[in-house]
Amino acid sequence: MNILVTGANGQLGNEMQLVSKKSANHYIFTDVAEGYERLDITNADEVRRMVRERNIRVIVNCAAYTNVDKAEDDVVMADLLNNRAVENLAVAAKEADAVLVHISTDYVFQGDRNVPCQEDWPTNPLGVYGQTKLAGEQSLLRTGCRYLIFRTAWLYSAFGKNFVKTMQHLTATKDSLKVVFDQVGTPTYAADLAALLYRIIETGQLDKQGIYHYSNEGVCSWYDFAREICALSGNVCDIQPCHSDEFPSKVRRPHFSVLDKTKVKATFGITVPYWKDSLVKCIDQLRG
Repeated sequence: MNILVTGANGQLGNEMQLVSKKSANHYIFTDVAEGYERLDITNADEVRRMVRERNIRVIVNCAAYTNVDKAEDDVVMADLLNNRAVENLAVAAKEADAVLVHISTDYVFQGDRNVPCQEDWPTNPLGVYGQTKLAGEQSLLRTGCRYLIFRTAWLYSAFGKNFVKTMQHLTATKDSLKVVFDQVGTPTYAADLAALLYRIIETGQLDKQGIYHYSNEGVCSWYDFAREICALSGNVCDIQPCHSDEFPSKVRRPHFSVLDKTKVKATFGITVPYWKDSLVKCIDQLRG
């Protein structure tokens, strides 16, 4: 079976490369970055041609515009990658009767309720990033293709730029630091999400169509997350909690974006790792 993975040079794409190495299936990793088979997912004809000519049965879309702040000024590009490109992939999947596995975000929610977000809740994104990701979900659904959508949150890994690597650097080079404590959610180790996607593909569970939420287990603020990163990294830094308004931003972020994982656990029969346990694994991987 041929599986197309977009955004291969991103955090999740890199983890998909690692987890799929022993598969008997053929994973085709694409990106606009050098070193990968090039595929411009914003080009509908190019996408349809690849899916048709390579006999693609599954598309895993790991590509996205993820710079939340920059998206406020770069609306066209954010919409192109998070919405229009998703529609291109969905149309190609529909024509080939392939399955599209798409990654979305907790930012589709407003995050003003202090209970975990369920898949069927009303959406109300606060900024361009969330709005374009929600538009991508809606465009996908309109095509009528076979699909699985996984909303995730606070993604990190040993690859690329992310909060864990930033905090490792800052706590190693600064004596003190302020981190917001009034935004609460759950970190997600990209390796754990990749393992779930791989398991679903390899065990033939792609028929379980729907929208699912996936992050690690537990709840923390960015402040709690930063303290744990600092401690596990063996750094010494005075980290103090602060309010979000002490760091002015063009976009409002959800204050409570914990995702309810009841559905994904019941549907796929999985146990989700606790966020601190997964963070230990990532820190160990970064140590080499």
